[in-house]
Formats: sequence, C-alpha cells, structure tokens
Amino acid sequence: MGDESVFDELKEECGVFGIIGHPDAARLTYYGLHALQHRGQESAGMVATGGTGFRYHRSMGLVHEVFNGEILKGLVGDTAIGHVRYSTSGESLLTNAQPLVFHHGAVGQLALATNGNLINADRLKKELESRGAVFHTTSDTEVIAHLIVQSGASCLEEAVIEALNQLVGAYALLILTNDQLLVAQDPHGLRPLSMGMLGDSYVFSSETCAFDVIGAEPLRTVEPGELLILDLKGKEELRSLPFAEPAPRAVCSFEYIYFARPDSDIDGINVHAARKRLGGELYREAPVEADVVTGVPDSSTSAAIGFAEAAGIPYELGLIKNRYVARTFIQPSQHLREQGVKMKLSAVRKVVEGKRVVIIDDSLVRGTTSRRIVRMLKEAGAREVHVRISSPPVRHSCFYGIDTSDRTQLIAAQHSVEEIREIIGADSLSFLSEEGLIRAVGRTPEQGNCGHCLACFNGKYPTAIEEELPQVAEGKSR
Repeated sequence: MGDESVFDELKEECGVFGIIGHPDAARLTYYGLHALQHRGQESAGMVATGGTGFRYHRSMGLVHEVFNGEILKGLVGDTAIGHVRYSTSGESLLTNAQPLVFHHGAVGQLALATNGNLINADRLKKELESRGAVFHTTSDTEVIAHLIVQSGASCLEEAVIEALNQLVGAYALLILTNDQLLVAQDPHGLRPLSMGMLGDSYVFSSETCAFDVIGAEPLRTVEPGELLILDLKGKEELRSLPFAEPAPRAVCSFEYIYFARPDSDIDGINVHAARKRLGGELYREAPVEADVVTGVPDSSTSAAIGFAEAAGIPYELGLIKNRYVARTFIQPSQHLREQGVKMKLSAVRKVVEGKRVVIIDDSLVRGTTSRRIVRMLKEAGAREVHVRISSPPVRHSCFYGIDTSDRTQLIAAQHSVEEIREIIGADSLSFLSEEGLIRAVGRTPEQGNCGHCLACFNGKYPTAIEEELPQVAEGKSR
C-alpha cells in the first residue's frame, strides 16, 4: 500500500467457501461469501455444478455487487465453490478473479479457489512454461492448476497429491470437478479452513462465521497436510488422506489479532474472546494511568474492552467509524489524503476532551494512520494520548498472503519503539510481547510457539524461504 494509501491496514489474501450436495448450493455459497467479505473486497466468484457441466460467474467488486437473483438462478447445481479476493500476489484484474476454471484431459473441467500465497510460485511457473504451459493470469492459483494438468498421474486424486507436494507456502484450497470436490490444507495450516455440516451436506469455509449465517454445524478444522475427497454422486463417504509429512502447526497469528471476524472460531478458540485476552495481557505488560480507553474500530474493539476491564478504566467510543466511505476513496487527491482518516474516523470530542486517553490498535505497520489518529484525538482536546498495540512489532515481511513483502515499509523494522512514539506523536507507546500473544490466544502448547506463525514478528519462517527468495537471506525483501 505504501504512503499513497490513506489507511495503514494489513490486507489479507482472500476467503473460500464450498458446499456439496445441497439443492440451494449457489444461494448458500452467496451467503457464505457475504460472511467472508472482510477477507477480500476486490473481486468475487462462484462455480456450481450438478455433475453435468460448470456454471460460473466472476466479477470485480463486493459480493452483493457481483451477484444478483438472476445470476444466482443461473448457477444451477447442488455443489458450489466460491471465493472473495484481495490481491497480494497477482494484479487486481478480472482475469485473476477466482475460482479459476480449466480443462483437464482426464476429468474435463476443473475449478480452483485458494486462500494463501506460494513462495515458490515464480520458480514453478518457469518450470511449467519450459514444458509448454501457457499462463493466462498472474495468480498463484493457476500454478497449482497447471501442476495438476501436466501431471502424468493416472487419476485426479494422485495428480493433486503430486501437485501439492511441490508447493511451498500457505494455501487453503478447494478443487471442484463434475465428479468430486477436493479440499486441502498446507502442511503447516497457515491459513484457516474449517469443515461443517448442513443436514447431509458438507460445508467448507475459511471461517466458521459463514457456518452461522447458513445454519451449518461446525465439525472440525481441516488438518495441516490433509486432503479431503468427496464424491459428488454420493458413491463414497468422505475420505481423508495425508498428502505430506506432518509439520508443526503454524496458523497465522493475525487471524486471531485482526483478520478473522470476532464471531469466528479458529481451532476451537473464539476470536472475540482471544482478542479480549490480548487486551488484558497488554494492560498487564504495559499499564498506564488514564481516564478512558477506546479502540480503533472495528477490529480493535475486543482488545480495547479487554484492556479496559483489566485496567478498571472506562471503555468509551472515542472514535466513530464512517461505514459509507467509498472503496475508491483509497486513491484521493493529496489534500483529501491528508484529511482521509477524518472521513473514515471521527473523534468524539465530549468523550476525549480534557482526558488522558488510551487508544488500542491491533497493529502498527507503517505508522501513517496512527500518527493521524493521535493528532485527531489531540485536536479533539485529549490531554494525553497513550497508544497500546495488541500485537508485537511487525519487523519482518510476510510471504504467506499478507501485503507486507516490502520490509522497508515496516516502521518497526526501521525504528525503535521510542522513535516510533515520537513519529506518531503519542505520549507513550507499547506493543504486546510474543509471549503475551501466545498466552492470550491460549492455543494448545504442542510446541514452543503453540502452533502460531510468528514470522512477521521474529523472522522465524515455518517454511523454507531463502532458497526460494534469496533476497531474504541478504536481509532484503521483495
């Protein structure tokens, strides 16, 4: 995003949803994608089948802009997969909108939808092109499709396993044919993917909040390195195969901190409850004398409530979010860019005037928004503004589907905490520690990091990085 963006927000790759064996599959997928809209706002798409051919629709825009009643009526079939996208790999173009649809000589049509990012996509693409593959998109997902299509395996199942074992990175993947739905999770489980039931129909989603919307019952997380195979014609029960050697679980910590909806559960842990505990840990690590606690809406609200409860300081709505700012506002004139935060956020003067204010935010990436919010609160009469961040400092690039691949844009990679405090104009600044994050989320201690990916905080990547991205070994980022 860089400084050209008004809002200093992390962006996540996308969300996937799928359902098999339901007469209203397309409409339920629409509802599921709507529940996952926060994971991607650039494009949306859906593929449906009844076993005799694909019907699909994709377009740029929000889910309610892409689909209407007539389009959904045309997506006939009892099985569907859908996707919402934010591009961190590949351009923001309609050709990159998912699900991507291809033709496989042995199985016919093939549709893929994935959430994540492949570290070795560039190398695989060059190898595939040398064998005759022609790429029509700049999306990592097309790499997976070509690996499957070019496989010499005797059946789709074996071709998919062969392809998956060549991938390095993060992926929660849905693959649809006219005969089967296949679901795969990368060996580290970096991106969330859950399975549920709606009557006799299996449902899959990046987040469990989509299950609540359609009335499905959550069953379990799709395990790292697991491939699920479902027959569209009901000849077989659900089959589960490990396609890779077990690897340490490493779910993205920012799913708990920021990305996931508060009403979702990740590995059985409610996101809202985890964020409240993050706020409580943050107060215990960095207490401050203040009159009021507020959060940057909406993703920081839960942590702000937790901080306020632990501190015994009143929680108030010190900032109000304007929900009707157009998405295209991220490219305004220079004058409006300077006023940008005021168009999206407003300080409640009567709440903060003359007060010592603690402002809770979930992350501080580039520092631009924090600086503007501190200034806004002080202009509204706040006597002191103390900034508390419910995550550790982001000092390293993420290559698994978050838009922080350029380390030079990360303020904590370039400055000390005290220097950042001066830059944003706060009276004090503290970040949550890695240990506090792990304690607060409360994942099972199967290993030292309790199944978290902490790479953006400490540079310890769960997959091989240097051999695919040599510039990382040199201390640079792409």
